[in-house]
Amino acid sequence: MPETLTLYTARICPYAHRVELALEEAKADYTKCVIDLSNKPSWYAPKVNPASKVPAIAYGGPQVPPDQPSLESVKLTESLVLLEFVADLYPNAYLLPVDPVQKARARFFIDAVSTKLVPAWMGVLRKGTPEASQAFLDAVEFIQRLLPAQGFAVDAFSLADISVAPFLARAHVALANEIGAYEVGEGKRILEALQQSRFARFQKYWADLQARLSFQATFNEVRRGYVGPSQASLTLVNVHRDMSPRNIGRSLATFVSNSE
Repeated sequence: MPETLTLYTARICPYAHRVELALEEAKADYTKCVIDLSNKPSWYAPKVNPASKVPAIAYGGPQVPPDQPSLESVKLTESLVLLEFVADLYPNAYLLPVDPVQKARARFFIDAVSTKLVPAWMGVLRKGTPEASQAFLDAVEFIQRLLPAQGFAVDAFSLADISVAPFLARAHVALANEIGAYEVGEGKRILEALQQSRFARFQKYWADLQARLSFQATFNEVRRGYVGPSQASLTLVNVHRDMSPRNIGRSLATFVSNSE
């Protein structure tokens, strides 16, 4: 009988989305517990993750409600650690290549996402300067150079693709809705730049990621019934008045969710 597995996640969090994607790809039997990051339950830090962050996994022990995690279960955290854990737990899902060279390439790609693409995107979101926009485009171009002529990051779908998809998804939503510290119109300009022929391989890769069933099962660009058009417009006005990370996060939460 397989061990119990509970994933603690949050709809807005790209790091948590990574682990959901991996579990979906593995066709894992797991329980999902959504944590409200703006109002975290009092039990979460002492019983699951002392850092009070998502994602986290409770693995093993008896079947219990997510808000009453067993002392017998092992608590694991950090998205890249959890991705490797899921890959090891479900080897038949082949979330990492068997070939040592391809496995090394996958891990190099993941490192590039973590050290180049994600920081560059955070710069756009929080600084909003022309230099930040250019740094993001340069980072996308760097990632594009790592891609093979066709297929996914290391040909077959892997943790490499799972590591980047949640960030590209949220970047697209933020830019399309002008959410960030930049001037209104800069999001459109960045998206138009990414449509240029020099980014053709990246655009095909992004389309392939969006077509993946695991992605479609775990990401909704607009949360139906969550906010009306007038509220969305007001949110965008407010976010450009106050560019704090908290306000940016709230605005993204208006438009983005992980699927139920």
